[in-house]
Amino acid sequence: MELKEFFIYLFIMFGVTYFIRVIPFVAIKSKINNQWMKSFLYYIPYSVLAAMTFPAVLYATSSMLSAFIGLLVAVVFSYRGESLTKVAMLACIAVFLTELFL
Repeated sequence: MELKEFFIYLFIMFGVTYFIRVIPFVAIKSKINNQWMKSFLYYIPYSVLAAMTFPAVLYATSSMLSAFIGLLVAVVFSYRGESLTKVAMLACIAVFLTELFL
């Protein structure tokens, strides 16, 4: 890729991400009072993070089975309210043990 093409792509990506973030501030000038809209906007970062992370979780190990077991352990312990560090450590241990016996 030439340097000229790189900067063209860079500016296009900058424009797209900039306008996506600026348009809500320009379009909505008053405070949002609708409870449904507030809850919708509250959960957007979590859903985007989950959508970006979930596919990577399934392909992070050498086998899909160990990735699924690690994901299952993480979901169970996070649902039970364990800390993020404990959930990550237990999921890693589950993947390690699964890979060890496969």
